[in-house]
Amino acid sequence: MTLHYLLLRYTQALITQIAQSSVCNRHHSVYQQLCRWLLLSLDRLASNELTITQELIANMLGVRREGVTEAACRLQKERLIDYHRGHITVLDRQGLESQACECYKVVKTEFDRLIPSHRSGPLTPSVRTVHYPESLKTKVVPLPLQRTGRGK
Repeated sequence: MTLHYLLLRYTQALITQIAQSSVCNRHHSVYQQLCRWLLLSLDRLASNELTITQELIANMLGVRREGVTEAACRLQKERLIDYHRGHITVLDRQGLESQACECYKVVKTEFDRLIPSHRSGPLTPSVRTVHYPESLKTKVVPLPLQRTGRGK
């Protein structure tokens, strides 16, 4: 897969995410939007922990901070997340998925279809060895040491 082709596929997946998020923000509750956003964020992280404020989440979702506070408190009461001063830990991912609207599955399915290896590791592309032809290799020649006048 060439870089150009991979970028086109990523762009299509990103446009799907943007469009679906717009629909979600219009038709679903802040609670469902928060679940979707947390899940999409976790899909791109190595752990189940996020360091982010409710204010920033509210700005990303385009809602009032108070709405995020209410939704986060509800998720915490349901033991789906643990939240303390800008630090969110997801305790029950399956429970969170069951509370999210269908928008999460739409975006996840599209990313999985277009970029099948995007979950090979958190933010790490699959490792591959690149072999360069001899003509491109640089030969390293050591420089002769020169005295600078110090330490005589």
